Amino acid sequence: MTPTPFTSREHLTRRRLLGTALAAGVAAPLTVAGSAWAASGAAGAVGTPGAPSAAGASSASGAAQLTLPRPTGPHPVGVVPLHLVDPARPDPLAGPGHFRELMVSVWYPARDVAGYPRAPWLEAGVLQQLLASAGFPADAVAAPLTDGHQGAPVRRTGRRLPVVVYSHGAHSHRGDTTVVVQELASHGYVVVTVGHTYDTFVQFPDGRILAPVFDRRYPMGPAQCADDLRFVLDCVDQLAAGHNPDADHRALPTGLAGAVDPQRIGVFGWSKGGTAAALTTIEDPRVRAGLSFDGPMQPTITTDLDKPFMMMTAVFGRDADPDAAEFWTHLRGWRLNIQAAGAVHSSYGDDQVLVPQLAPVVGMTAQQLQDWIGTLDPARAVRIQQAYPLAFFDRQLRHRGGQLLDGPSRAFPEVAFLP
Repeated sequence: MTPTPFTSREHLTRRRLLGTALAAGVAAPLTVAGSAWAASGAAGAVGTPGAPSAAGASSASGAAQLTLPRPTGPHPVGVVPLHLVDPARPDPLAGPGHFRELMVSVWYPARDVAGYPRAPWLEAGVLQQLLASAGFPADAVAAPLTDGHQGAPVRRTGRRLPVVVYSHGAHSHRGDTTVVVQELASHGYVVVTVGHTYDTFVQFPDGRILAPVFDRRYPMGPAQCADDLRFVLDCVDQLAAGHNPDADHRALPTGLAGAVDPQRIGVFGWSKGGTAAALTTIEDPRVRAGLSFDGPMQPTITTDLDKPFMMMTAVFGRDADPDAAEFWTHLRGWRLNIQAAGAVHSSYGDDQVLVPQLAPVVGMTAQQLQDWIGTLDPARAVRIQQAYPLAFFDRQLRHRGGQLLDGPSRAFPEVAFLP
């Protein structure tokens, strides 16, 4: 079923699936998880990348442990959360005197990760809220671990590191493309993933957890997400200048201040985040290149763009989405549109690896699984997610060679280059 972007229906199906996935394998909720899946039906699509590893592996508590694939780059990965406050944007939902707050995660190549714990895919408080909102026990299971080591020192080599900023899909979360994010970091990029407050569950350092809301006083369309991205770029500038943008002045990992290159910045996003990435690439001169994972390009973008832009499409391809087709005509610089055979809206995200691990635990039929992740093999989807965004940003931000983006590849026969 084709998903409708930016709607409460996507929020409900995504939340239900994620709650089911993270509760999978826990003894008490097993029957609940199965009935929840049956009740929700084979709805459209969601978003999270990876290749299925051994589903059914057990955690220390005996619950099934979902896993993510390892990045392929030569460097270990570090990660740190930052709390950012934009004094230029009052927050009408929080009341007088309050301003726009965001939580972001900064991923980077690490010098040494010994003694630094791996970060969970979702914070414990966010996971509890997500599970509870989907009808499962709030303490049902721990989130999968990522390859990001919390607070590890940054690997510095004398040259500053290129930066990529990520925007999540509607009602999703900033970890929903962790496979892509940690792949870029393992190859030497600083990647900033943005949680769009009021469009996601988010936990702040003081313990507050905010849920997605639907309020006309603070609409969370692509334009508002692009506003967030531009503010985050201001904070990237602060990091580049050697300052700490964290609102609570928490210490940064060793080497992070001054490590980023403000002259080599890219943005990417999935679904609504892909639309926000396009808007930010158009509007912010600091951005040198943009990438969209199946962004529907709503509202219609009619401004010409002379910077490099790449589209990885599935449901919202130019043949099916007039807004995407219109956007393509306004790309005046380097442009590329690729599409993987059998891909659906979630195929460029972590769902492609997590949902297949979930399927045997909750008793999904083969058709139900296919409705969620398409017919693109999950392991192949992971390789595509790892290879093509890296090749794009390497070409546009590092001027590195490589022929992957020049045309169809025998290594990736399922990837078509659309004229």
